[in-house]
Amino acid sequence: MHSGLLGLGSNVGDRRAQLQAAVDALPPVGVRVTAASSLYDTDPVGEVLDQPSFLNACVLVETELEPLELLDAVKRLEAELGRASGGVRHGPRAIDIDILLLGGLTLAHERMTLPHEQVLARRFVLIPALELDFELTTPDGRRLSDALAELPVSEGVRWAGPPLSV
Repeated sequence: MHSGLLGLGSNVGDRRAQLQAAVDALPPVGVRVTAASSLYDTDPVGEVLDQPSFLNACVLVETELEPLELLDAVKRLEAELGRASGGVRHGPRAIDIDILLLGGLTLAHERMTLPHEQVLARRFVLIPALELDFELTTPDGRRLSDALAELPVSEGVRWAGPPLSV
């Protein structure tokens, strides 16, 4: 059994409903959600800054799925929940499900990297993740709280509501 951390995001349509639909769709594919963070309204980052703000959250999960099986499962869910294939990298999307951490596993594969390559670099990931567990670390022992303390506060992350139902 793997314990993990997933990041959820949406900036198209009813953002909260999109995130809740993702949480609700995880158990049938073998991913048990054990806790959900509050929701955060966040400024777009990355390659496309001219788009609506995102609603982001993190969830703690448990799964028997191996990393690439989990990736396949979340990519199928994204498609089922309305994420269009293709499109501009970092562009608007109905749902985004990122595998941030999966226990102590590390992986460098053409399809994914564990831990997620941006897990220590994005306030919109670190703030909800640390709300769930302030002691979270990467497999090599780097503390997420230390990473957050080192980031500039220019990336806008605002509390936007209570946690999703698990």
